[in-house]
Amino acid sequence: MPIAIAIDGPASSGKGTVARAVAHLLGYRYVDTGAMYRAVALVARQHEVSWDDGPTLGKLAAGLRFDFAWDEDVLRVWVDGRDLTRDIRQDGMSMGASSVSRHPEVRTALLGLQQGLGAQGGVVMDGRDIGTVVLPHAQLKVYLDASLDERARRRHEEMVRRGEVVHYDDVRAAMEIRDRQDATRDVAPLRVADDAVVVDTSDLAVPAVVRRIRDLAAERGA
Repeated sequence: MPIAIAIDGPASSGKGTVARAVAHLLGYRYVDTGAMYRAVALVARQHEVSWDDGPTLGKLAAGLRFDFAWDEDVLRVWVDGRDLTRDIRQDGMSMGASSVSRHPEVRTALLGLQQGLGAQGGVVMDGRDIGTVVLPHAQLKVYLDASLDERARRRHEEMVRRGEVVHYDDVRAAMEIRDRQDATRDVAPLRVADDAVVVDTSDLAVPAVVRRIRDLAAERGA
C-alpha cells in the first residue's frame, strides 16, 4: 500500500539526498518543499520584493506554478515554465528560504499545494515542518539530524564542488544562524514530531539511512 513519508530535519542533515533516494527505491513521487521556498525567495529578489514583506511575498507565492521532474538523477524544479534548479541553489538562497518561510502568508500559499501533492500517498516529502504541519497524518515520519560541525562540513563541500569560494567557518556561522531562525520562528518552527523516528546521520552513510527508512516504511505496510 502506498504511504506518505515525511522527512524533516535541519540544514544539511541529509534529508534531501535521503528523500530522493527513498523515493527512487520505493517508486514514489518526491516533493522538495525547501526548493519551493527557495524559489519564492529567488523570484522575490528578481522582482525586488523584500524578504520581510510578508503580504507581498504571499501574493507572489500564490501565483507561482511549480513542477518537479526527474532528469536522470537530478530533480528539476520548474517555476512558471522556467528551470530554476541551479539558480535556487546559489549562495544566499538558503537564508532566503528561511526568511520567506517565516511569513504566514507564504506558508499558507504553499501549504495547500504541498498537502494536495501528499494526499494521494506514494509520496516522499522533506522539509522542516512536514510531519508537524504539512502532513501531520503521514504514516511514517522521520527526523534526520547531525552535529552542527558535520552539517557545516557537508554544506561547505557541496558549495566547493559547485565552484564557490567559501570558508568553512563562514558556512558554519551561517548555518548556526539558520538553525536558530528555523527553531524560533513564530510559524511552524522546526521541531521533532511526537511520533517521528529520530535518526542521527552524523556517522551514517546515505545508503544506511535509506535502508533504515525503507525498513520503517515496510513495517507500516509500504
